[in-house]
Amino acid sequence: MKISRSDILYAPVSLLLHGMALLPMWVLYGLSDVLFVLIRYVVRYRVKVVHRNIGESFPEMSVAECRRTERRFYRHFADYFVETIKLLHISDAKVRQMMEFVNVEEVDRSVAAGRSVAVYAGHYANWEYLSSITLWSRFSTDEVAFGQIYRRLNNEWFDAFFLRLRSRFNSSSYEKRESFRDLLRLKRSGKVAVTGFISDQHPSGVDTHHVVRFLNHDTAMISGTETIIRKLDYDVFYFDTEKLGRGRYRTTMRKITTNQRVQPPRAITDAYVALLESSIRRQPELWLWTHKRWKHKCTECAQPLTPLSDD
Repeated sequence: MKISRSDILYAPVSLLLHGMALLPMWVLYGLSDVLFVLIRYVVRYRVKVVHRNIGESFPEMSVAECRRTERRFYRHFADYFVETIKLLHISDAKVRQMMEFVNVEEVDRSVAAGRSVAVYAGHYANWEYLSSITLWSRFSTDEVAFGQIYRRLNNEWFDAFFLRLRSRFNSSSYEKRESFRDLLRLKRSGKVAVTGFISDQHPSGVDTHHVVRFLNHDTAMISGTETIIRKLDYDVFYFDTEKLGRGRYRTTMRKITTNQRVQPPRAITDAYVALLESSIRRQPELWLWTHKRWKHKCTECAQPLTPLSDD
C-alpha cells in the first residue's frame, strides 16, 4: 500500500484518534464533558453564529431558553465528536444498541419490489451512524448497493479518514459531483440501491436550489437531490432521528413517496423540508447550528409548501 505524504504528516493524529477509539464509551463521554467546556467557553467555537442562528430561528423562545438550547447543542456537539471517533473500533452489537432503526421494513418492501430508494437526512443528531441501517435491513450489502452521497473535503487526509468511517457498515460513498453517474450505472446494471442524501447544506454556486420557508428564514435548499430522484425513479424516505439519551438514538424511516412521478415539481423537497423542521423543533439542540446557513440573503421569496399527492 502506497503511503502518502499526508499519511506521514498526520500519523500522530491517526494514532491519537485510534487510541481514543479503543476507550470505552463511558471514558469517551468523560472526555466529551471536558471538550464541551473547551469548545463552548474557552475556544468559543462559532458562538456568535450559533447564538444568532438559534435566536433568529426561534423568535418565540425567551433569552433563557435560547441560552439553554445553545448549551445543549454544544454538549451534543462534543458527544457527536467522540461517538464518531468510536466508529474506528466498535462492534456491530454496540452500534445496534446506540442506533435503533424503526420501520425499516417499509424500505425493505420497496427493495423487495425491485425499487431503489433515496433517503433524505440532515446534519442532525449523529448522522455518521445512519449508514448502520445495513445492520437492520433484511437485505445484505451483497444484494443491495447501500451508500451515501458526500462532498469531498479539501484536506486529503481527513477526506480519506471520513470515507473510511462511512464505509464501516459496508456501504459505498459517492462523491457529489459524480453521484448521478454512479447511481445511473447501478440502475443500468440492474442493481437496487438504497442511498442517503444529506441535503441541508447551503447550495454552492453550481447547485440548483429551491427557496422555502424554513426555521423562520427564506432558505435556499438544494433541489438537485430531487432532480436525481425523479430521473432515476426512486422511492423516497426520510431519516427521522431522536436522541433518547446519551449514546442512544432512534431513527424512524418516514415514507415521503413511493410514486414520485405523480408529485408536482419541488413537492419532494418541500416534504423533506417540513419533516426536517419538525425534527429540529422537537429537539433543536441536535441540528448543526455552527453552519453559516443564512449568510447570504435569498433574492427570491419563499412560496407556500406544495402538498404531496396521495400515492
